[in-house]
Amino acid sequence: MSSQLNVDTIVDKAGSGGTNVKIGNTSTYVSEGGATTQNTAQSLAKVFINFNGVGTIATRDSFNLASLTDNATGDYKHTFTNAFSNNDYAAIGMAAGSSHSAFYNETNTLTTSFRQLIRASGTDTDTEPLALQIAGDLA
Repeated sequence: MSSQLNVDTIVDKAGSGGTNVKIGNTSTYVSEGGATTQNTAQSLAKVFINFNGVGTIATRDSFNLASLTDNATGDYKHTFTNAFSNNDYAAIGMAAGSSHSAFYNETNTLTTSFRQLIRASGTDTDTEPLALQIAGDLA
């Protein structure tokens, strides 16, 4: 027998808000069209950053990012606050400019950090804005 709970707001048992409400990692949600379900925890971005990669680098906004390091021209290291369970995560990067490409060096793909390299016409380059989003399983 299934049941349904209809509420406007979910709060923790102290009544202080929803910030301490937790869901299990097997929780699902129904797709926008209602035809399928998706695992809620797996579908979330586990890391994201939007930053300026020119001159003194600066983070505009981020999630699960402990630090950002400027290694060299067009070479950035992102250190995660919470590690991934393995290095088989999926990352997508964005670099400004039509001739820029954002990619990573696979030998530096670690559970605790990610190296983002930016090139334009085969040459390492600094640019802005830059962005990165990673999906995968946290430890």
